[in-house]
Parts: sequence; C-alpha cells; structure tokens
Amino acid sequence: MADSANQAGSFIVVTTNYVPGSKITKVYGPAFGIVVRSRGIGGNIVASLRTIVGGEIDEYTKMLTDARENAIERMVANAQKLGANAVVDMRFDSADIGQTMTEVVAYGTAVVAESEVNKTTPVSLR
Repeated sequence: MADSANQAGSFIVVTTNYVPGSKITKVYGPAFGIVVRSRGIGGNIVASLRTIVGGEIDEYTKMLTDARENAIERMVANAQKLGANAVVDMRFDSADIGQTMTEVVAYGTAVVAESEVNKTTPVSLR
C-alpha cells in the first residue's frame, strides 16, 4: 500500500502519519486486525514438494495475500467501532505459530481526518 489515501468507501488507510489534504482532529489510538491461517494438509504437501525444485510457492503467496486483505478489513472495522474515519501509519506484522500456522496483523492509529479542501497547502513527498 502506497503512502496515499486508499478510499474504500469513505474510509481512508495510509502508511504515512498524516492524510494529505486533511487535518487530524481526533486520535482514538491503536486499531488492529488479526488473521491466523493454516494451509490444509494437501496444500502443505504440494508446497513441500515445490521447495525441492525451488521458486515461488503460489499456495502460500495466495494464502498470505488473502490474510493481509482480511487483516486490513478487520483493522478498518475495529477503527470504525472506535469512531474513526481513517487509519494512519498502517503497518503489517506476521509470525509463525507452531509449524503450520501464520499470524498476520494489520495495525495503525485510528483517527478522524477532516478535509482541508478550501486550503491550498502543498504536500512534499521528499
């Protein structure tokens, strides 16, 4: 996710600590979404066989991509419950649980960001 607003409906998620063109008027604190996934035994066997020849393991790539998307959705739902309309400074973290499970966490700061449309403040990306 780039350092720009991701408009999912009217909810904004950014990896920066500000929302370009907006003023943060309230900070609610941490918001997070957690997903724990495990491949089925068949998927683990196929993935194990692919490690012999090397290359990307598509089954795990898809699983982790889906887990990240679900973690973001849960983080947004958590932030909305707090009353936020945006999450700033969004990050991911992941860890293995045992030998067969992976935890993916999306987290950031839940805020209220109000548009400053009438103001013309240049935004520097440097």
